Amino acid sequence: MKIIIVGDGKVGFTLAEHLSREEHDVTIIDTSDNALQKASDTLDVMCIKGNGASLTALKEAGADTADLLIAVTNLDEVNMVCCLTGKRLGAKYTIARVRNFEYTAAQGMLKMGMGIDLLINPENDTAVEISRILRFPSAANIETFYRGRVELMSFRAREEDFFIGQPLSALSRKVRDLPILFCAAERNEEVLIPDGSFVPQVGDKLYLIGAPLGLHGFFELMGRYAPKIRNVFVVGGGRITFYLAALMERMNMKVTIVERKEERCRQLSELLPHTLVINGDGTDQELLESENMAANDAFVALTDRDEDNLIISLYALQKGLKKVVAKCNRQNYTGIVQHLGLDSVISPKLITAGHILQVVRGMQNSKGSVMNALYRIAEGGAEAAEFAVNGTTRHLHTPLKDLRLKRGVLIAVIIHQGQVIIPVGSSVISSGDTVIIISRGMGILDVNDIYDESGMEADG
Repeated sequence: MKIIIVGDGKVGFTLAEHLSREEHDVTIIDTSDNALQKASDTLDVMCIKGNGASLTALKEAGADTADLLIAVTNLDEVNMVCCLTGKRLGAKYTIARVRNFEYTAAQGMLKMGMGIDLLINPENDTAVEISRILRFPSAANIETFYRGRVELMSFRAREEDFFIGQPLSALSRKVRDLPILFCAAERNEEVLIPDGSFVPQVGDKLYLIGAPLGLHGFFELMGRYAPKIRNVFVVGGGRITFYLAALMERMNMKVTIVERKEERCRQLSELLPHTLVINGDGTDQELLESENMAANDAFVALTDRDEDNLIISLYALQKGLKKVVAKCNRQNYTGIVQHLGLDSVISPKLITAGHILQVVRGMQNSKGSVMNALYRIAEGGAEAAEFAVNGTTRHLHTPLKDLRLKRGVLIAVIIHQGQVIIPVGSSVISSGDTVIIISRGMGILDVNDIYDESGMEADG
C-alpha cells in the first residue's frame, strides 16, 4: 500500500517503522531536518521536507494516488487540514490525530465536513487502557475483545504460584475447567507460544486470555485477587490525566492530582469538580509524603518526562502501593523497570500505532475475513488479532487437531453463536464465528494466513 505519514515525531516514526517493516511504500513529510535524517538513516522510507498541510508537499508525496494518509503532527488543526487537502487531491483514506476534547466530541461533523475517515485521540485511548488496569489491579496489562466479553491480561509469575515448575497439561481440573488459556509468555526477552508441555518459571511474564469471569477465578485460585481500587493518586495534569480522572469519577473512585502549573490546576479543578487538584512538584518526595500518597490504593505517573514517571513509580512501589502504572514511550526503559517490579508501563505512541495498524491490515484484506481488533503484546514480539470469519475462510468445519498451523500461531478463542469457547482438538471454525488468533513473528492479515498448506489437503 502507498502510505503518507505527515509528522515524524514519536508516533509518526513508530508508525513508519512498523509499516515499512511490513513492506508498505511509506513517505514521511516533516519540517524538521533532524527528524527526517533519522528516518532516512534507519528506515526504508522516502522523506520530504515541507508543511504537510500544503498542496506542494502533498503533491510531491503523491497524495493523489495514496491509499492512506496519516496526519500525526503536534497540531490538531494542521492534521485536519492535511486530511482535507489530501482527500481533495485523491487520497483514498485519511486518519487524523486529534487531541482537543472539543474536536473529538464533534468528530461526526468533522468527518463529514473535512473528509476525515478516522479520528484518533491517543490521550483518551491511553486513559481508557489505564482505567481497565485499575479495574482489575492483579493484572499488569489488559486488552479487550468482542465488546468486552473476552479479555487478554498479563502478569508476572512468582515463586509462590501453584503452577510453577509443572507443565500446563498437569494443572488441576479446577483450573482446566476455567474458560481461560495461557496464550503467550516472555522469558529472558524471548516470546513463547505455550503448549501443554510448557513449564512456567519464576519471573516469566505470562499472558492469559478468556472470559472475564474465568480470569477472575484464576486469580482467586492464585490468591492474587486484589480488592477494588477506591483511591488513586496521579502525578501530572496533562490531557491523559483529564480523560482518566473523568473516567474514574464515573467509576466512583476518589482521585488526587498533583500538577506543577498553577493555571493548569485551575482548569482541572473547574473541569473535574469531584477531584482534588494540588499545585506542586509530584517528583518531590516531601510533597508526596505530606499528601499521604502511600495511603492510596493506586498510583499513576503521567508527567511529560519518561524518566520522572519511572523513578516516582518505583518510589511508589517501594512505599507499598498495591497498583502502580507509569506512562513511558521509550521501549528501552521498559525492560529495565520491569525487572525491578514495575509491570504496568503504558506507551501512548504504541497504542496509537496499534490502532492505525489494525486499520491498515483491514484495508489490505478488504475481501477476506474482517479484522475487528489488533493488539501488540509481549513488547511487540507477538500479536493478538480478532477476526470475523466468513465464507472466504478455508478449512471450515475441520477439527483443529486435523489442521496444520504455521509455527508460532495459536487459535486462542472461538466465539460461536455468542458463546465464548476455549478451543480443544475437536473444535471447529464456522462461517459467522469470531476467532482470536495469537501469532509470533508475523503479521496476520486474514484467517487463511494461519494455515501451513504444505502437505495439508484442502477440504474445499
